[in-house]
Amino acid sequence: MKVSVCLGETQAKAVHPFVGGNKSDVHDARAVWTAVQQPNVKAVAVKTEEQQAILALHRMRQQLVKFRTAQINGLRGLMTEYGEVMPQGRAGVRKGIAEALQRLSERLPGMVIDTLREQWGRIGTLDEQIGEIERRLKAWLKEDVASQRIADIPGVGLLTATAAVATMGNAQAFKSGREFTAWLGLVPRQTGTGGRIRLLGISKRGDTYLRTLLIHGARSVLTHAKEPEPWITELRQRRPLNVAVVALANKMARTIWALLAHERTYQKGFVSQSA
Repeated sequence: MKVSVCLGETQAKAVHPFVGGNKSDVHDARAVWTAVQQPNVKAVAVKTEEQQAILALHRMRQQLVKFRTAQINGLRGLMTEYGEVMPQGRAGVRKGIAEALQRLSERLPGMVIDTLREQWGRIGTLDEQIGEIERRLKAWLKEDVASQRIADIPGVGLLTATAAVATMGNAQAFKSGREFTAWLGLVPRQTGTGGRIRLLGISKRGDTYLRTLLIHGARSVLTHAKEPEPWITELRQRRPLNVAVVALANKMARTIWALLAHERTYQKGFVSQSA
C-alpha cells in the first residue's frame, strides 16, 4: 500500500534512474522507495475526488472530439472520391453536406447514400454528447470559486479554467508561478557544458492537455484581441508568432497560479510589487 501511494505522488521520471536490473515489480518498488528518499524529488500534489471527476469529464470530452474528427475526415474522404470536395473542419462539412448528398443521390445507389447519411448522423450524436459534457463543466464552473477566479483571464475559457484547477490540485504545492510553468513544460529546455548554457525550445514536460489549452488560448488572444497589452505588441514585432504565443501562455499560467495561490481576483493591468 505504501508503494502504491508513492507511485501516485512521485514523478515517474525521478524514479527511472534508480531502477536496477530487468523490469519487474520488485525492482520498480525498490526504485520508488529509493526515489522518495531523495531531497530533490518533488511530490505531485494530491487531487481531491472532485478534481479527479472534473478531469475525467475532460478526458471523455477529448476522446469524443477525436472520434468526431475521425468521422468527419472519413466522411470528407468518401465524398471526395465522388467529386464532392468540401472544406476542412466541421463548419465547412455542415454547410455543404446536404446539397452534396442530394447531388450524389442522383448517381449512387440508395444504400450508399443512406450509409453516408447515417455517418453524418453519428457526427451529430457526438456533437450532442460533447455539448452535454460542456454543459456539466459549465455548471461546475458556476459553483467552483477557484475556477471563477481565473476564468476572467484573457484566453482562459471554460475548458482551461476547469482543467487548470483540477490539474493543479493545490496551488500551494508550487513555490512560485515559475515553478508551475516549469511543471507544465512552458519553459525553455537547457543544455550546456563548460559554463555555457544554451536555451532550446520549450521542455513540453507535464500535462500535455492543459499546456495545449493554454497555448490555444494565447493564440486566440494574439489573433483576435482588439486591445492587446503593450508588451505583447512589442514582443510580436520582435519575435515570431509561435514564440509570442508560448510567452503569453507562460504568463497566463503564472497568472493562474498567482490568483489561486493568493486567492485574488483578476485585475487588468495589475503590476506585482516585490515585498
